[in-house]
Amino acid sequence: MGIGVAAEAPRAPARTLGIGVALMAGGYFVFAMNDALGKYLVASFGVAQLVAIRSIGSFLILGPMLLRKGENPFRRVERPGLQLARVAITTLDTGLFYAACVWMPLADVMTFYMAGPIYTLLAARLLLGERIGWRRWAAIAAGFVGVLVALNPSVATLTGPALIALVGSVCYSLALVLNRMLAGTSGTALGTFQTIGTLVAAAAFAVFDWRPLTGAGVFWMMLLGVVAITAHLMIIQALKLAPVSVLAPFQYSLLLWGIVMGWAIFGDVPEWNVLVGAAVIVAAGLFIFRREQAVKPEVTAAELTANSP
Repeated sequence: MGIGVAAEAPRAPARTLGIGVALMAGGYFVFAMNDALGKYLVASFGVAQLVAIRSIGSFLILGPMLLRKGENPFRRVERPGLQLARVAITTLDTGLFYAACVWMPLADVMTFYMAGPIYTLLAARLLLGERIGWRRWAAIAAGFVGVLVALNPSVATLTGPALIALVGSVCYSLALVLNRMLAGTSGTALGTFQTIGTLVAAAAFAVFDWRPLTGAGVFWMMLLGVVAITAHLMIIQALKLAPVSVLAPFQYSLLLWGIVMGWAIFGDVPEWNVLVGAAVIVAAGLFIFRREQAVKPEVTAAELTANSP
């Protein structure tokens, strides 16, 4: 679910910095809980069914936020064509993430999504005309090597769940670029557009794979939406309290939590190629982040508050 761009915070006192770090670390832990809960639920419910009910749950948070701000996101829609494209891509991203979770270990799916900043830089070059120096081109190449190691290409993987996760991670990256292009739209408006679009699209596809509901199932699927919004809000608040340069590396803690939760909840142990590929992807991503801070410091704030399944 996309939340808007948060500007990097100025230098903060130690106590404020500590609160920002705690919120950022906690936000990504909550995201990992969201992903683990989603993986657990897609074992019993259809992917589109889950995404639709999850979207309804998101309005338990978004609705009061809109009322409190007195904001009507549909009054003046900035660049409606791009907004529609963003909604379509983020909806596909969310659906593909949960579809991959049906067949793949949680850590494996997260590994592909952690390559998002690498794809984003390449997409920004192609779509926004941003200049990329040789160091970042080298990091992009290294990141793709990491993806190939994790993917372990074969006829089976290129036609199976790993391909679903790979395409989903590319959609995630395109959504990050669109977030940059729509930086003037408020976070609440972006979240509202995406949630409504996701609800409509998922509801349309859910009729093809609708499974019997239980009260407990509806509760947990709606809670999924509440958990995702809560994680976004924690990260946005963290970015108001501490610099992006301090907070950005925490996004890779998702991989650690994915491994831990995948093992503890589902009994999944990542294969060696996934662990090696993840290490290469993280190293390349951190290098790209450092270089982007030197070239264009405000860019990564948008990425940290962008949509995440």
